[in-house]
Amino acid sequence: MNEGMSRRYVLSGATMTIGAIGLGSVPSWSASVDDSGISRNAEAIHQEPMIKTNRTRVYDALTDAAQFHKVTLLGVAMRSGMAKDVKPTEISREVGGAFQLFGGFIVGRQIELVADTRIVQAWREVSWDPGVYSLVRFELLDSGAGTKIVFDHTGFPKGAADHLAIGWKGNYWEPLEKFLSQ
Repeated sequence: MNEGMSRRYVLSGATMTIGAIGLGSVPSWSASVDDSGISRNAEAIHQEPMIKTNRTRVYDALTDAAQFHKVTLLGVAMRSGMAKDVKPTEISREVGGAFQLFGGFIVGRQIELVADTRIVQAWREVSWDPGVYSLVRFELLDSGAGTKIVFDHTGFPKGAADHLAIGWKGNYWEPLEKFLSQ
């Protein structure tokens, strides 16, 4: 197998495996999510933030490196100095492409990209054990004059739910709303 074929083979296999895990786990935990968006029995996060703009602007802000970098600068991690801005934001807009966020603290691969509708990523904090990736899914839905993001995060290390749920709010939803209202 040549290098390109090998990479495609690995990515397609990973996509099918991660997709199967994500799809198989949703029904078992979605009904038991508490007010903070944390499932206590499956270590999964389900949140539904509302953003007061259209789906295209939300999708673009989440998938365009220059826009998302501006979002990260408004987030808690960057303002507090927890995530150092040592590496630039990089986001591939291709399925299988890599991303690097928050100064390199978050890395991963794009698993599925459906313009203005859905983003699925293999996502990890670099502090996690090597090879440990979680699955994040952003489903963008029209809701009145804005966009409802149906967000699910599964497959992360046990015990990380509280930290991650707070991080999604303070580093994604709140700064995304601020950025898109400018």
